[in-house]
Amino acid sequence: MSPANVFEIQVPLRRRYRADPKAALVTDRARAQGSIADDPFHSIVMPMPRSAIAVPVGVHSALGGLHDAPTPGDFLCAAFAACQDSSVRMVANILGIRLEFLEVEVTGDVDVQGTMAMDARVPVGFQRMRCVVRLRAAKGTNPHLLEKLRVAAQRSCVVGQTLRHSPSVDTTFDMAADEALAPQVAPEPSPESAACLRSIRGTPE
Repeated sequence: MSPANVFEIQVPLRRRYRADPKAALVTDRARAQGSIADDPFHSIVMPMPRSAIAVPVGVHSALGGLHDAPTPGDFLCAAFAACQDSSVRMVANILGIRLEFLEVEVTGDVDVQGTMAMDARVPVGFQRMRCVVRLRAAKGTNPHLLEKLRVAAQRSCVVGQTLRHSPSVDTTFDMAADEALAPQVAPEPSPESAACLRSIRGTPE
């Protein structure tokens, strides 16, 4: 089976977006919902809710989790790797470069003291990420074409560019409590729990 021709497939799409730029705006979505609401270490994420594909989510052992399923950090690395992989494949197809091998590896470093509210000087999030693209093109491929591939594939990687140029993020909490099940008097936290809560709230010891 001959490979798809990305350029030919995109011709009508480009015409449509030039005629109606608003049509180029798409919305991706994912939903996470664990089967047991009060399980602190396990959940399920549906990257395409309408497809009914569910992927288990775990918590990193560095945070006390079991790390028995991919963590959100793993998914972030995976999204970057998958997007860069797709970008390389599509740009190579447009440029007429035949790839014989392609592998994308993404790694990220995060200091968990930030998310555990142990040190206000430590930011919450990845401090550094690295993306390594290993590819081999067919013998005789023009080096100038390979350079065009490198530049264009990096530029067109949506996830990679999102990480480099952070978008605005709006988070909304729609919260409710079952009053019938809520205790009338909150139990006194242990000294360790109290210290942790003070750190999260940003109050002094």
